[in-house]
Amino acid sequence: MKKWLSVIALGLLSNVALAGDWSVNNNQSTVSFISIKKSDIAEVHRFKQVEGTLTEAGKFSLTIDLSSVDTGILIRDERMQGLLFEVAQFPKLTLNASVNPKLLADLHIGEVMTLQVDGEIELHGKKQTKTFNVLVAKLSAKKMVVTSLTPVVVQAGDFDLATGVEKLRDIAGLTSISLAVPVSFVITLSQ
Repeated sequence: MKKWLSVIALGLLSNVALAGDWSVNNNQSTVSFISIKKSDIAEVHRFKQVEGTLTEAGKFSLTIDLSSVDTGILIRDERMQGLLFEVAQFPKLTLNASVNPKLLADLHIGEVMTLQVDGEIELHGKKQTKTFNVLVAKLSAKKMVVTSLTPVVVQAGDFDLATGVEKLRDIAGLTSISLAVPVSFVITLSQ
């Protein structure tokens, strides 16, 4: 009988651990994108500052500080901040999505699941809805990871960024920079 009470108590405690909001762990998360110049030269870039929450009700929000863009070349970072993202006027990208909270509550430690999630991206004063194919892994009672199964392709024109891409192309003396940008992510959430 005592053994069963212990099992029931443990089960109740594990459900309590699922309750509450989750926060994005910036140090264990990354959002990266690929730019393609001169038709076939691909370069990987990332953002160093991301923050966000996942509420108990399944509401997810992510904010990316666009001034944290990291291309590995300081002058290119500055040009992207000023000419492309125009961070003085549009400092952040936001993503808002909803996930069925029961799916996350039913996910056990060590399990993974795949989901399709529609999310609204706000970038450069424009909003677009994109579908994200993600893998969710529950690492512990207080930690899970959400990663893109496939990149999300962002079209610069959808966010009024084509003019900025053209400015970057011109200042760098390039023949082309693709307006289609694949974006991938690994987001670690902690309670």
